Amino acid sequence: MTTRKAVWGLVALFAIAAPAVSLAADLGLALVAGYDTGGDKIVTVTFTNGETDSLRANEGLYLGAGISVINDDKNIEFLGTVSYKFASIHANNGDVDWTRVPLDAIVFYRWPNFRAGAGLTYVMSPKLTGAGAASGLNVKVDDALGFLVQADYLVGKVNIGLRGTFVDYKAGGNTAKGSGVGVTVGVTF
Repeated sequence: MTTRKAVWGLVALFAIAAPAVSLAADLGLALVAGYDTGGDKIVTVTFTNGETDSLRANEGLYLGAGISVINDDKNIEFLGTVSYKFASIHANNGDVDWTRVPLDAIVFYRWPNFRAGAGLTYVMSPKLTGAGAASGLNVKVDDALGFLVQADYLVGKVNIGLRGTFVDYKAGGNTAKGSGVGVTVGVTF
């Protein structure tokens, strides 16, 4: 997927959401965090004692910020965020890191204490790197476009929920499925 196609996809999602939120009653800063699991194994590390640990394509903790726009009727919300997502394996003699920067755009339908939505994710600068004994590991992965679904319980300006991510990562002719589930928390100001 080219960057141009991904950008046009995000523009199209915003164009679909814009009429619903054009009379926005609430425009605010959104902070998000969460942990995702699942996807194909992308690397397995064997420790000196013989034990192993693996990283999966969707695995990682993410922290991010963006905007939340809620329409006058308070039933449609657009959430656009950029995050830093990372997962690591640490050992005494080296580390392996899986990092990326997701740009997420989700349109939610809202009820008084609940919201559910779907949207796009464009994952920028994904890379798998190693240090120490794993210093030979340096894989640059292609940027990837995928889909998100998310459902949250709302407590005032705080949301707590579950999300599904559906994305494929490509590097050097290989593809890793990055589909999985996660927990998310956020707050709007």
